[in-house]
Amino acid sequence: MATYTISDLAREFDLTTRAMRFYEDMGLLCPERSGPGGRTRVYSSRDRARLRLTLRAKRLGLSLTEAKEIIDLYDSPRDTGVQLHRFLEVLGTHRKQLEAQMTDLQANLDEVREHEREARELLRKIDLASAQSHG
Repeated sequence: MATYTISDLAREFDLTTRAMRFYEDMGLLCPERSGPGGRTRVYSSRDRARLRLTLRAKRLGLSLTEAKEIIDLYDSPRDTGVQLHRFLEVLGTHRKQLEAQMTDLQANLDEVREHEREARELLRKIDLASAQSHG
């Protein structure tokens, strides 16, 4: 079975070793320990897969807690239907949050466009008045 050092995985996934230790503290990774005092972390293929899934969940915008919950569900021997229902629930909640943010962003964008339109109109009037007073 393939094993990896913290540096191997950090380099492969473009992470810092500090981020790797943080994921370990969160319970997302569970490397074995070796060497004097168990100071050397030895990551398994399972840890590598969990790290890949964690980063994918982060890209989707899920919290690390949500990512851990979903990944742990997939690690458990339970029925995959339960896992998929929970995954859909988390994704649905996240989608609603993103849609709400998108609505807010669209409203802000519309407001910015309106202010730009008003500023251009005022500037056009100023330029017109200035041209008339000089000519």
